[in-house]
Amino acid sequence: MEDSTHQIKKPTRVWVDGCFDMVHFGHANLLRQAKALGDYLIVGVHSDEEVMKNKGPPVYNEEERYKLVAAIKWVDEVVENAPYCTTLETLEKYDCDFGVHGDDISITATGEDAYHIIKNAGKYREVSRTQGVSTTDIVGRMLLMTKTHHKREGEDLPDKKHVQEIQSGSSVHSPWTGVSQFLATTQKIVQFSSGKQPKSGDTIVYVSGAFDCFHIGHLKFLEKAATYGDFIIVGVHTDSEVNRYCGTNYPLMNVHERVLSVLACRYVHEVVIGAPYTISRDLIDHFKVDIVVHGNSAVVEDISGNDPYEVAKKLGKFVLIDSGSHFTTFDLVDRILEHRSSFIQRNKKKEAKELAAYESLRTAKGINGNS
Repeated sequence: MEDSTHQIKKPTRVWVDGCFDMVHFGHANLLRQAKALGDYLIVGVHSDEEVMKNKGPPVYNEEERYKLVAAIKWVDEVVENAPYCTTLETLEKYDCDFGVHGDDISITATGEDAYHIIKNAGKYREVSRTQGVSTTDIVGRMLLMTKTHHKREGEDLPDKKHVQEIQSGSSVHSPWTGVSQFLATTQKIVQFSSGKQPKSGDTIVYVSGAFDCFHIGHLKFLEKAATYGDFIIVGVHTDSEVNRYCGTNYPLMNVHERVLSVLACRYVHEVVIGAPYTISRDLIDHFKVDIVVHGNSAVVEDISGNDPYEVAKKLGKFVLIDSGSHFTTFDLVDRILEHRSSFIQRNKKKEAKELAAYESLRTAKGINGNS
């Protein structure tokens, strides 16, 4: 008879679901924590119809959200068109042991906790949400901009009264998704890092950019760049450098936020924080770079008026690629600005629902003597 101590343990399968709109590093941190609770992570992503019904219009469409979530390195499987309210039937269908959510709240269109069913069944686990970031916050940052968001330093900016009107329309005071400063730590960077080193014989690929509000264009570029080598290093430019070549209102996310978003991508092995805009011989030699890749975006001259890729070109290490996507952060902002009123109402609606739920929780705690 076989010794029971040698029986193979069944892998723990973990379920997470959500809208994952804007697919930021806060979402990635939720998935990282969820994966740490088990062996196999399945992520259900809601359809545009479900998001619209329960939260308001999504910024990224469902196909973009499916692809971006699948590219997060802790995700093993994506389930498309997942139901908004997590049920026991869903867990059973995908053979999941439990569902995971952050320590904020998710509310259905009817005002119910979207996880009440699995909570009551003891099939729910909770992890800490990432303070200082939310989709509502990021959309709010874009709502502060106007159709003149491409203007550079020294050009006319929107008048103070207009900015105040937009701010009042997109203000967020929810205890869960209110705007607060994200504070980067070395621990968080280590948690997101792959920890891998290039092996002997690996082809090392270097790319650099702003990677502001990580989107489908960034993903497709990194996916294509990864086909040129074995180890992908991404240089993320400083806030001041991005401001220089993108204009007054950029970057929307600071360098630490952008670094974590890039590190969460499964195609990325290492990130250079605050990378120089000009790719020098020293940088290429230091990282033993074999190929320097650039995508569809125009190349802006460096501060001295030179081509930042000049050295790589002279060394025969420069490759220009077409990722198949021309989507940019400017296009993303345009999506928001084209439908500003809808997104202002979305943020207000979400805030009101969360405030009502928060007050209910406080009242319940007071009744129980735990206030």
